[in-house]
Amino acid sequence: MKVLVIGGAGYIGSHVVKEMMKAGHKVTVFDNLSSGLRCNLFKENDFIYGNILIPADLEGAFAKGFDAFVHLAAFKAAGESMENPEKYSINNITGTLNIMNAAVKFGCKKMIFSSSAAVFGAPQYLPIDEDHPKNPENYYGFTKLEIERFMAWYDQLKGLRFAALRYFNAAGYDPEGEIKGLEQAPQNLLPRIMEVACGMRDELKVFGTDYDTRDGTCIRDYVHVTDLAIAHVKALDYIAKNDKSITVNLGTEKGTTVKELIEASRRITKKAIPAVDTERRPGDPACLYATSAFAKKELDWEPKYSDVDTLVETTWNAYMPKIEEA
Repeated sequence: MKVLVIGGAGYIGSHVVKEMMKAGHKVTVFDNLSSGLRCNLFKENDFIYGNILIPADLEGAFAKGFDAFVHLAAFKAAGESMENPEKYSINNITGTLNIMNAAVKFGCKKMIFSSSAAVFGAPQYLPIDEDHPKNPENYYGFTKLEIERFMAWYDQLKGLRFAALRYFNAAGYDPEGEIKGLEQAPQNLLPRIMEVACGMRDELKVFGTDYDTRDGTCIRDYVHVTDLAIAHVKALDYIAKNDKSITVNLGTEKGTTVKELIEASRRITKKAIPAVDTERRPGDPACLYATSAFAKKELDWEPKYSDVDTLVETTWNAYMPKIEEA
């Protein structure tokens, strides 16, 4: 299929592009490079520089004729979304509607959407499944949930078949080492650990060590970005085969503690990685992890690269060149 990957120069997007190509799809990347990187582009792909907030850019892209598209162009910093909801309203909601309107106008009726487990809010039970109540606790999660609702209406009214993939923490890097572009101003734990290991950051802050978990630190669901990329490919296959939409959670079903990730990083990098225990952050639940039973049943997907050592090793391989620059 001819696939347009919107946000395909970004961290997750570039891995999705790689897996789409491996599956035999012809990929075009659409990106404004606000957070995506040119070094993440593959020479085999066409590249369209464009902005999802400019409908003419999107219409010009979709006019080239695509069978499917992947939407990975949403802003994703939960804390920022609470301070600047206008930014997230415009980019995530208006931008997505622009994408969907251009897609249906030019007959592109298969959509893969990178949603988020942030749609659920604080867990009422674990692991979180697809039927868990949706009560987002940040504006970012709210925008993702609203987009899921828009997609359901466009499915009903316009025949736009979609896959909404919900997950918590994308982590790791391309195991084959082809994708080297690092996330800009990372918010997640593992990249910050790597920045300390590389000397880019003096120390790591551990927010809370008195949670009711196996070692007192928060448990989070880290899914390898290549596993997530493979899920995008499998979701496209599902839509093409079944001509119906699907919403699935992608998780490890157990999660990893902050201390476990730090200790694995110290062992693998052979760096001290200074860490300072600090107070809990407001609104941080003790445990967040999802089940992927439905994804396994419907998409034949389960994580293959999401063990702690592979997450750390592949990320360290991407960050090691930074040691010389630090």
